[in-house]
Amino acid sequence: MSNSEPSAAPLLDEDFLARCAKLVLVSRNVLQGKVRGEKRSKRRGMSTEFADHRDYIPGDDLRHLDWNIFGRLEKLFIKLFEEEEERSVFLILDASASMSSGEPDKWRHARQVTAALGAIALSSGDRVYLRVFDEQLRIPVPPLRGSRSILKLVDVLEKLEPESGTSLDKSLRAHAAPCPAGAIQILISDLMDPEGVESAFRQIPGVRGESWLIHLLSQSEAQPDLQGDLRLVDSERQEHVDVTMTTSVLKAYQSALSQFREEIRDHCRRYKIQPVEVSTSVPFDQVVLDVLRQKRWLS
Repeated sequence: MSNSEPSAAPLLDEDFLARCAKLVLVSRNVLQGKVRGEKRSKRRGMSTEFADHRDYIPGDDLRHLDWNIFGRLEKLFIKLFEEEEERSVFLILDASASMSSGEPDKWRHARQVTAALGAIALSSGDRVYLRVFDEQLRIPVPPLRGSRSILKLVDVLEKLEPESGTSLDKSLRAHAAPCPAGAIQILISDLMDPEGVESAFRQIPGVRGESWLIHLLSQSEAQPDLQGDLRLVDSERQEHVDVTMTTSVLKAYQSALSQFREEIRDHCRRYKIQPVEVSTSVPFDQVVLDVLRQKRWLS
């Protein structure tokens, strides 16, 4: 599957969804002194997978007594089981007008990656929240649970349209207020906000859980192939600038882009956000199955 597909094609096909069902999002943050490599917690409760025993205390549920041990030792023990913790996964998708610019199609690429990550999370039992923003956070989509919700997620993403300008800080501030500690937050954006990104990144620090960034740029933005006298129009503010594309102008652009990328990486280090840069020249399925697995976000 690649970005050359017609826009009317489904964001995800059945074969790719089947591959998603075999993957899981990997949480590596240290919580309560333990490294979590998967979604199972170390709390002891009454689930289905045996973990340990403890002495019987009057009032305990007799259904959980281990009668085999009683038969051998004539002592009462309660069977303990490992609880499985339902994680909250927030997919925070930039739907500002700049996401519709660039070649290959940045907007479709972003929605495909978002849909894939959501499908993986839903298949493995996580609760998924889709948060969409432009100049502000749009009306939230109700939380999704279970693999049956995958088609609903894809349908919502297919109907979305990019609009308006970008306000990362305002949008992420609105998202962060009700976001529970310990959640996985995944921001998918080109980060093209004239106000910058540092204040916005403060809203989703990785110390509160797991924070990931998919920084998306189109191939034409990363390596513009432009010549001659041009009028460049801002897709969000509709402001324009007339330029003559010379070698020195292109070098200045590449220098500014490199500085921008380095600033993003610096901010991510400061706020413990795990970033990955993605070009639309790389097919989305390769991003998910190769790049994100190499990043150890998936297993």
